[in-house]
Amino acid sequence: MPKTTSKTASKTETAPVAPRRPHSFTCHGITVTDDYAWLKDANWQEVLRDPAVLDGDIRKYLEEENGYTESLLGHTSPLQKTLVREMRSRIKEDDSSVPSPDGSFAYFRKFREGGQHELFGRMPRNGGEADIVLDGDALAKDHKYFKFGGSRHSPDHKLQAWSADTKGSEYFSIRVRDWATGKDFDDVVEETDGGIVWSKDARSFFYVKLDDNHRPMQVWRHRLGTKQADDTLVYEEQDAGWFTHLHESTSGRFCVIAGGDHETSEQRLIDLDNPEAPPRLVAARQEGVQYSLADRGDELFILTNADDAIDFKIVTAPLASPERANWRDLIPHRAGIYVIDLDLYAGHLVRLERANALPAIIIRDLASSEEHAIAFDEAAYSLDTMGSYEFETTNLRFSYSSMTTPSEVYDYDMAKRTRVLRKRQEIPSGHDVADYVTTRIMAKAHDGAEVPVSILHKRGLRLDGAAPLLLYGYGSYGMAMPASFSANRLSLVDRGFVYAIAHIRGGADKGWGWYLDGKREKKTNSFDDFAASARALIEAKYTSAKRIVGHGGSAGGMLMGAVANRAGELFAGIVAEVPFVDVLNTMLDDSLPLTPPEWPEWGNPIESEKDFRTILSYSPYDNVAAKEYPAILAMGGLTDPRVTYWEPAKWIARLRATMSGGGPVLLRTNMGAGHGGASGRFDRLDEVAIVYAFALWAAGMAEA
Repeated sequence: MPKTTSKTASKTETAPVAPRRPHSFTCHGITVTDDYAWLKDANWQEVLRDPAVLDGDIRKYLEEENGYTESLLGHTSPLQKTLVREMRSRIKEDDSSVPSPDGSFAYFRKFREGGQHELFGRMPRNGGEADIVLDGDALAKDHKYFKFGGSRHSPDHKLQAWSADTKGSEYFSIRVRDWATGKDFDDVVEETDGGIVWSKDARSFFYVKLDDNHRPMQVWRHRLGTKQADDTLVYEEQDAGWFTHLHESTSGRFCVIAGGDHETSEQRLIDLDNPEAPPRLVAARQEGVQYSLADRGDELFILTNADDAIDFKIVTAPLASPERANWRDLIPHRAGIYVIDLDLYAGHLVRLERANALPAIIIRDLASSEEHAIAFDEAAYSLDTMGSYEFETTNLRFSYSSMTTPSEVYDYDMAKRTRVLRKRQEIPSGHDVADYVTTRIMAKAHDGAEVPVSILHKRGLRLDGAAPLLLYGYGSYGMAMPASFSANRLSLVDRGFVYAIAHIRGGADKGWGWYLDGKREKKTNSFDDFAASARALIEAKYTSAKRIVGHGGSAGGMLMGAVANRAGELFAGIVAEVPFVDVLNTMLDDSLPLTPPEWPEWGNPIESEKDFRTILSYSPYDNVAAKEYPAILAMGGLTDPRVTYWEPAKWIARLRATMSGGGPVLLRTNMGAGHGGASGRFDRLDEVAIVYAFALWAAGMAEA
């Protein structure tokens, strides 16, 4: 355990002990005993909607844990305040987005000085007086928690549909505001996922309603001026393992109903000129086949992994008969070159690709079929296309950053091949790129796989193994971790920390095959890759064993839990935010919001004994052992529908009762927030500061 000053030691309370109330169950002939199952409130659905109804015993325990964490980390309070001050000084407080043109207006989002929440507005297309339609600070003032969902202007530019969540439970209510009067209509559409697609005549909009288990299964149409009870059900998904979402098609002609799980997808189109017509199926679902689409005239451009295109390819299909039999390759599959996304404009097809964890944007002239790339030359960087309201344009907006270079937004003329810098992220307190180094090493995994590790440190770092290091990882769902800029990290790096991101299997950093190699029965590759990354950093003298702090959230929190069990000796500390650590119990409960959709990712232990045994073999909660553990901080949110509050609570209770030494292990539950933590942009910094203060404390640097 890191040293505490005598002052802190004197006010350290004893750690709470959660009572054991053994609950046993047998599945596939295997009996599992769970001493802490009682921490899951029987009425958890109600708790999501109203945290005040939480069972008294459970609330008392969570508050005791919060008190204990405060008693051990309370002495870092001045440090946390300093960290928040530093991080806040790097935020341009009145920051705004580059206005995005649409018709005679350009729409933007901005913050006011000192404001926590966004403002949505517009100005004349070629500049002039700005109008604000939504003021997030004003809307949030009567709520402890406030988060915008979607916000979209109507095709005639007269109305703004917007949604917000005021509990942290990700149930969003939609309202409609009149640009002319600045007032909301009486219409309120509740319990949605927050997204909105307008009909062309702006008299109705489409939305997705969440069911009682917080699953997006139904698409509805709402007519302005009517009650939600009178809305029309447009589509209902029958498979509880599938999620349904909506977006506008690239040309703006269709509302796309996109359904799927982590392995299979299916899309339907609603003609927005004829919003009452039934949705049209594009291509029927086929297990393991994913696709997404863009439209141009009478042709669809489809990104898919059909025909074993592991890293995806682009095909075209006639709009009139878009089924699989009519798909024709346009950009064939190339192994190891992962096509992440496609964007379509009247004359150009844009695709975002990644090879060996580095992204590139490729632009194809649809008239001549000529292609060219936009690429950059740093060792590790992040690149993203930003979309547009307009289809008939040669302008492509994209963003670029690296671990040393703050975010830059460019407008690129796809015909002339010229770029204009529209915005560079300002760091008001100052930032000199030359003071920092970003580099990359390859870690050799247990089976010889090469794991990229992106590294950021102060220039002049001595590679003598003395530096503390924060190692971040995720490694699930095919999500890549970009080597992008984060102003917050500089608070660690400026204090001598090395910051590293392990691009482990389970993410798609090296293509879709990299993802497939880290899921289900191959899940442990993710954990072993992370440990291999730590060892490679030690070998390269960036740090030493017991000088590393591991950090991950959500599925990355599962990674942290598994690594604590399997390679805890490498770490001084581990931070697991909203950690998915009770994998077996969660995957056995098909009433939880995310369980059926997650079976393709982890396996279905209800139906399959093999999946049951696989998950049981690595689930962090089920594999806590009587051994030494590093210091651990677990952070949860009471109204989190994704990783429920009881997962970190049960995990810490079992760790404390079982481990033979090391620690301490701490639990901090945000009693008024969900999966994303605090809702305001500055309030969120308080939580980042706790993570960083814990990291500095674990490395023995909290008093420095």
